[in-house]
Amino acid sequence: TLGGVCLNWGCIPSKALLKNAEVLELFRRAEAFGISVENVQADFGKAIDRSRRVVDTLTKGVAALLRKNKVQHIKGQASFSDANTLEIAPDGRKITASNIIIATGARARSIPGLEIDKKQVITSREALEMRKLPNRVVIVGGGATGAEFAYLWNAYGVEVTIVELLPHLLPNEDEEISRFLERSFTRQGINFHTSAKVSKASVKKKGISLEIQRGEEASTLECDLVLIAAGVQANTEEIGSSKIALDLDRGFVKVNSEMATNVPGVYAIGDVTGIMLLAHVGMAQGVMTAERIAGLDTPPLDYQFMPRATYCHPQVASFGLYGAAGQRARIRCKSWQVPLPGQRQSTSHRRC
Repeated sequence: TLGGVCLNWGCIPSKALLKNAEVLELFRRAEAFGISVENVQADFGKAIDRSRRVVDTLTKGVAALLRKNKVQHIKGQASFSDANTLEIAPDGRKITASNIIIATGARARSIPGLEIDKKQVITSREALEMRKLPNRVVIVGGGATGAEFAYLWNAYGVEVTIVELLPHLLPNEDEEISRFLERSFTRQGINFHTSAKVSKASVKKKGISLEIQRGEEASTLECDLVLIAAGVQANTEEIGSSKIALDLDRGFVKVNSEMATNVPGVYAIGDVTGIMLLAHVGMAQGVMTAERIAGLDTPPLDYQFMPRATYCHPQVASFGLYGAAGQRARIRCKSWQVPLPGQRQSTSHRRC
């Protein structure tokens, strides 16, 4: 279906599910607001159904927009025959163009010793269709995807443990923000191991045993399901990159500041470039590329000013350079804190 990862298997369905988790938590805290609610029950299968309805509505909207603007949509697997020709499988149809944009995206990658089987070891894609929740989950990766699923599943009563290789959860955010999130997760009952990695895995029908290495210390985690949320690999294997001598870097398409590849007339945007794997970044790249092809003098994107957000609880958002990053870039900067309890909205919600 149209819409890419964000609309079908990322931002949109996950945010729909996170709204369910938020509502469920509000019911559980209703007494604090002077509201009595008894016998609260949550059907995760129905939450999944609602999220897929949201996706279906929006994908149909995208299709309608394409039809309205007379954009032709061809279903199939495209690969380069030459720099100006694409062959569409399975029917072998060929399309020629003076400019071609690669936007094939990326997918979750396995980690050594823990291959994705889509049953017991899954990615976010399988998680967004999973109607029955396990009792215990280990999430490998403490970035935005891992943090959001941890909050979601914990709200539905799953025992969640995160394993993150770097020293903090949300390692791309400011360290103080990451520490604040870690304290909140601890209060919520979400377990996590930072500066840790999965060194060994044993997958059996009745469960999974993971050996976790943290420095010289080793420990074992037992679980029913593992979610891999530790990086992605580009979808470039089937595009015929070798036929046009397209430059790749670890599988990602190499581009310059104008999203142009080393092949004249061939561009790449979105996750397939490995640059800030965010939907709004891909959209901005697409707009800039289209304008460049149309002959406009559109300036390059400044990625440090692209906003980022993680929709767990507490929600985390950032924009621009934070203090430590500014110092590493040798930029003179000042930073200060505004305590959340001092904010009226925060205090009235009593969620900090």
